Amino acid sequence: QVQLVESGGGLVQPGGSLGLACAASGSIYSINAMGWYRQAPGKQRELVASITSGGSTDYADSVKGRFTISRDNVKNTVSLQMSSLKPEDTAVYYCYARIVRRFSFREGDYWGQGTQVTVSS
Repeated sequence: QVQLVESGGGLVQPGGSLGLACAASGSIYSINAMGWYRQAPGKQRELVASITSGGSTDYADSVKGRFTISRDNVKNTVSLQMSSLKPEDTAVYYCYARIVRRFSFREGDYWGQGTQVTVSS
């Protein structure tokens, strides 16, 4: 059993900052990529940022320079620091991780339950 549990999110004014965190737990041998997706009402889920186990990062063009992704490979956590937030950043944010399971060594994608981020005055 593998679980991803998110924390953070909420309501913030335009121009403000907010942090998201996600912790993976369970039968984990190793974690390859981790990251964040988001889905706004009526839109498809889109990649926001990702980070490899080696620390290489990738960002959506719309968040470059405003969002920062980081991870702790010992604690199996990934964080997203968001600044200069805009109303168009409003969405449900989902944590994901590509995990190799302990014992079976099977790789799979796992998702958090989602956390709402609302940017509004």
